[in-house]
Amino acid sequence: MPRIVSVGTAVPEHILEQQEARAFATRLFKDSFRNFDRYLPVFDNAEIQTRRLSRPRQWFEQDRGFSERNRAYTETACRLGEEAVRRCLEPVSLSPAEVDHLFFVSTSGLATPSIDARLVNRLGLNRHVKRTPVWGLGCAGGASGLARAYEYTRAFPESRVVLLAVELCSLTFRPNDRSKSNLVASSLFADGAAAVLLTGDEVSVDHLSGPLPRVLDTMSTTWPDSEDVMGWDVTDDGLKVIFSRDIPAIVRKGILPAVEEFLSRTGISLDRIRRFIAHPGGAKVLAAYEKALDLSGEALTHSRRVLGEYGNMSSATVLFVLERELKERHQPGEYGLLTALGPGFSSELILIGW
Repeated sequence: MPRIVSVGTAVPEHILEQQEARAFATRLFKDSFRNFDRYLPVFDNAEIQTRRLSRPRQWFEQDRGFSERNRAYTETACRLGEEAVRRCLEPVSLSPAEVDHLFFVSTSGLATPSIDARLVNRLGLNRHVKRTPVWGLGCAGGASGLARAYEYTRAFPESRVVLLAVELCSLTFRPNDRSKSNLVASSLFADGAAAVLLTGDEVSVDHLSGPLPRVLDTMSTTWPDSEDVMGWDVTDDGLKVIFSRDIPAIVRKGILPAVEEFLSRTGISLDRIRRFIAHPGGAKVLAAYEKALDLSGEALTHSRRVLGEYGNMSSATVLFVLERELKERHQPGEYGLLTALGPGFSSELILIGW
């Protein structure tokens, strides 16, 4: 089965403390809602301390057109994408020219040529490298992209494949959108990039130390009539966030049946899963995972710490969690479950074994 060899991450240099974000949102939204103060606990309850932004916080105080924000997306996505891929490949002494296929996942900006095409020259990729850009998967994109990369390496076991997820959620912020969804988004979303290297069975990894996790199976689920739970409305001045308050309830109700269906076909029971690599969509979402799957308080430690240090970076976030998981010591025969939720409304599940 294909192996996960390494993960590299990158974030912008501009740090936003959560209390600064709270003050910024207060100035912007306080005249938009009656009894505005009752909405402010969303910043404290998010369990986020810091986030990273592609531009200084003051940049967002002025109204920016969609074209200006998207130019910032293209520039920053190329820079962070290059950094994440290099950090992924360098520890295993692999040259970018040796990558056979680059999967690129993003939902927070638009670019044609796509970001992966622009990275061919920046990274020194082989000019014949295969590329697959994927747009619109939102927070599920990191897990979904990993699943697609796994399928490719199964079909072509001699391949070295890189998945790159870049999300610059801050650049979608529209100060004239005074909706509750935009207020919640301002308390939660951030920017970051992550790259994962997968290899097929015919690629030698004998020179690497320690057991490498193998991707054993994947499953995608899209719940019917749920398109309005999460996503974007495309407006004249950019992408308007759709963010339902019902997401934690949907997780509590829907995730356990999906996980049980997935594991039943693998022959691995839920009580044999020792590692949980969950996309931290928010503190309430993680609490819903814990309740639905009856997890211990320590099971989602990496997810909570990534959320606290970086916020929700959409598709890239679960790969930050994966990076921390790979630094742990594992016993042969251990199993892990990687999971993320996104627009659709959809779930991605990946079974990993050491």
